[in-house]
Parts: sequence; C-alpha cells; structure tokens
Amino acid sequence: MKSPVAHPFSGPDLCAYEAHQIVALLRKGEIAPRDLLDAARARTQAVEPQINAMPTTCWDRADAAISALEGAGHDTPGWLAGLPIAIKDLTPVAGVRTTFGTKGLADYIPDASDPLVERLEARGALVVGKTNTPEMGAGANTFNKVFGATVNPWNTSMNAGGSSGGAAAGLATGEVWLSHGSDHGGSLRTPAAYCGVVGMRPSPGRAGGASLNAGYLIESVQGPMARSVTDCALFLDAMAGFEPRFPISYPAPDKPFQEAVRRAEGKLRIGYAPNLGGFSPVDAEMADHLSGAMKQLERSGATVEEACPDVTGLERTYHILRGISWVTASRTMDPAVRQHFKPTLEENTRFGEGLTIQDVAEAEVGRTTIFNAMLTFFERFDVLALPVVGCMPHPQSEEWVREIGGQTLTGYMDWLRFAFLATTAGLPAMSVPVGLGPRNMPVGLQLVGKPRGEAGLLAAARFVEMAMGGPLGPIDPVAG
Repeated sequence: MKSPVAHPFSGPDLCAYEAHQIVALLRKGEIAPRDLLDAARARTQAVEPQINAMPTTCWDRADAAISALEGAGHDTPGWLAGLPIAIKDLTPVAGVRTTFGTKGLADYIPDASDPLVERLEARGALVVGKTNTPEMGAGANTFNKVFGATVNPWNTSMNAGGSSGGAAAGLATGEVWLSHGSDHGGSLRTPAAYCGVVGMRPSPGRAGGASLNAGYLIESVQGPMARSVTDCALFLDAMAGFEPRFPISYPAPDKPFQEAVRRAEGKLRIGYAPNLGGFSPVDAEMADHLSGAMKQLERSGATVEEACPDVTGLERTYHILRGISWVTASRTMDPAVRQHFKPTLEENTRFGEGLTIQDVAEAEVGRTTIFNAMLTFFERFDVLALPVVGCMPHPQSEEWVREIGGQTLTGYMDWLRFAFLATTAGLPAMSVPVGLGPRNMPVGLQLVGKPRGEAGLLAAARFVEMAMGGPLGPIDPVAG
C-alpha cells in the first residue's frame, strides 16, 4: 500500500487551505469573501476544461450576496462566514439554471431555492455554481446529454463516480472548499472514494430531504462533501437543524459535530466486512489495499475484527425501496421530461410501476430485520468498515462496471451493492480516503455508523484519516 504523496497543485494559495481554516480566517477578518470568490473563480476557470465538474456558475449572484453577510457577526458552529460552496444540479437554487442532468429540464431556472440551500445561505455560504450529475442522479458515472461527462481528476480518462461526481471532482481540484451532494445508492460515497475526498450520507432527516414532493421517503438524503473529515463536520453543522417543511426533520445536536472530530481517538472497535458476507464481489487489488489499511488502523490503536452483520434479503429489499422512490417521483413528473430518460433510468421507473403492495410490505419487513441485525452488530463494534465499491475506477467510457472479482454483473447497480446497507437501514455512512492504491488512484473506506450516530461516525473517520496520513488534496488534474 502506498502512502499519500504530494501532488502538484498550481491553483491560488487560498484554494489549498481546508474549509475550517478559511472560515477561521474569515471570522477574524484576515481575508474577505471576495478574496475567496476571486480565487475560486480563477481555479474553476483553469481546471473546468479538463474535468467538467461545475458546468453552471453564478459568480455575480454570489458576489451580490456578500453584502448580506457584512456585519452579521454570526457565531454559530455552522456559520460559514462567506465561504464559496457548490450545489449539486439536482437541487434548486433560485435564479440559477438547474437541469437535473436531463434534456427536458435543460433550460429550467427555478424561482425558489431548496430549503437546504436557503439554510446554507442564511448560515454564510456563497453558492457559486451547480455541479454535474448523471441524469436525475441515476448511476455512478457522471455524464448526461446536457453537459457531457465529468472525469476523474487523478486520471482524466477514468470515472469520477456518481451521482455527486461533479462535486467530488471540483473538491479534489480545489474549485471550492465544500460541495453539497446527495445519496441513494452511494451517490455521495462512490465519487468521494474515487476522487480522494470525504463524502457523508447522513441519517434521514439530519440535513433536509431530497424532495418536497416526497417528504416521507427516507432513502435519498442530502449531505456534505469536503476534502477532510474536519471540513465535513463543519459542513454538516451548517446543514443540520429542524426544517418544518420536511416531515422527518429533527433538531441539531447540542454539541457541534466539529467537537466530536476534535475528540477523535484510537480506542475504536471496528468490525470489518471485506465482501459483506459474500454479498458483493471485490477485485483482488482493492481487497489487498483495504487489508493493508486495516493493518495500519490496528497499528494505530484500533481493534479490528473481521465480522459481518446478517444482511439476508438486502438486495431485494433495496431494489424495492429504490423502485418506490422512482415511481413516486414519476407521479409528479411532466411526461415531456420523462420521454428523454436514458434506458437504465426508464427501467428503474418501470420496475417501480410494476411493484405490488405485497412487494412494499416485503421491503418494510426486510428493512426492519436488517436494521435490527445492525443494532446487534453495534453491541460489539463502534463502526462497520467495508469497501465503498469493489473495484478501482474504470474508464469513464464504461457506463457501469460489468465484472468484479471474476464475477459477471448483469444490472447497472450491481457494482454498487456495498452502498445498499446504509440506505436500506437508514444509517449514516461515509467514505474516507485511505491512501493511494493501484495506478496512483485514491481508495476510499466506507464506515457505517449507529442510528443517528453522525458524531461517533465522524470521530471514527477522523481517526482513520489521521492513521492513513491525512487529506489527499487538492491536486492539478492528471491527464489520462
């Protein structure tokens, strides 16, 4: 296993700082928001032709928002004090083109922002652009017919992951310091792993919802992406809090998530499931790298034991829940939008339309059984560790991975099976970098935490980050 090494970064000096360092400087008045806008704009213009991470920008809108920050003097844990951020192109921002990556909405400009965007802007964030996503967020390869493909900054011929691929690629190259994402089948976790950044899927209700039209669905969540665990905690503090427009929302904790990260230490009990009890195949090179990471965590003081929760019925349960999500979304969708869907997305929707009430009941029983199995698992362990995906990045030209560990995969979600558990059980999960693996590409380790256990999960991730040598980026894009 290779140790993290310094990679060239030719962007503005400010872009290389971590978000929490920048916010500290903003609070002290040592730098100004316009300094950051200038730096972010210069860096974005320099690298966008190579990676296509943030195809829609709104610099003038962000500049106009600065005046609302002046003299505000906010001192809450999630106060971002004028930090530029990016929002995924599945989430509306008032007055900014929001396409959902689909031709039917290519010219859509919403009048109102998503409630989470409103919260972030009220807490001092400056939205500077929308990050690229696959059509309607479906799939772990970020491309669409509106903007084309986002590529991996560590090798621009490779897949950046998805569906928050634009967010991850922009972070890895220093376009912004924090970037918003969303997750159903690993959409925060997979691109974070592939691009060497941190991506967290919070508990349902922790950071807003995925749709005001489907407020009771808990499978799709919004969440933070950053270049370090500390920055991820800062962003989650900015996102967290009760939102009355989302029925499953609940208040932020009394102690900031950043405090949990500061308390991180090595007395960690890790249950490691290298293939989740045979549920998902893994390439040998990925298995070898993660095995080496587990040994390093043990040397750093953690207790690591190979163990797996009972995940009987997980695949069927997840796919039913996914189908419910798609058929729910289609009920309020203009047919003129749906007619442009790529084949895999249309297949998801038709699967949902074919479900019976018995299927729905089966999924509800199944997810409860899996949740209870996780409670039993957490009696012995603080976190579950497992791969984010079973393979290193493949060429971007491959829509989805068709073979892992010698096994042929038949469905476009099959290579993402490691993501299903946290989604189905409603548990927080995240990807944290564990060094560079084969071909100098980053590798992410997935950690799954206890119910509403974001604080403990972030502390565990910070321990992993420290044990594995710290954050990786930002970097200049590497031509593939």
